[in-house]
Amino acid sequence: MDCIFIEELRVDAWVGIYPRERACQQTLEISMTFGVPDAAAQQDEITATIDYAEVIARIRKELAARHFNLLETLGEYVIALMLEEFGAPWVKISIAKMGIMPGVKRVGVTIERGKN
Repeated sequence: MDCIFIEELRVDAWVGIYPRERACQQTLEISMTFGVPDAAAQQDEITATIDYAEVIARIRKELAARHFNLLETLGEYVIALMLEEFGAPWVKISIAKMGIMPGVKRVGVTIERGKN
């Protein structure tokens, strides 16, 4: 399976359960890898693959418009978007809050899903 990866995408999002997290958006760092059709390499056409620019724009739009309590829920939302709307057969995503606690660089989740 061929894959596309996006690393260290910075996205402002509404996420968290604590009052300080609900008061303003947080910058998240997202890295993801997703499968693409084998036809992409054979046809050399953007229409045969998943356009990463569209993926990035859609993630930014969606995360700016809604609130998630948990990173886990946010991750599952993005994965569903990739599987259902973009047609990826497989997705792995890592999402991290940066500098959220003293002495901790990042706190986050990694989720991997595929179509059944």
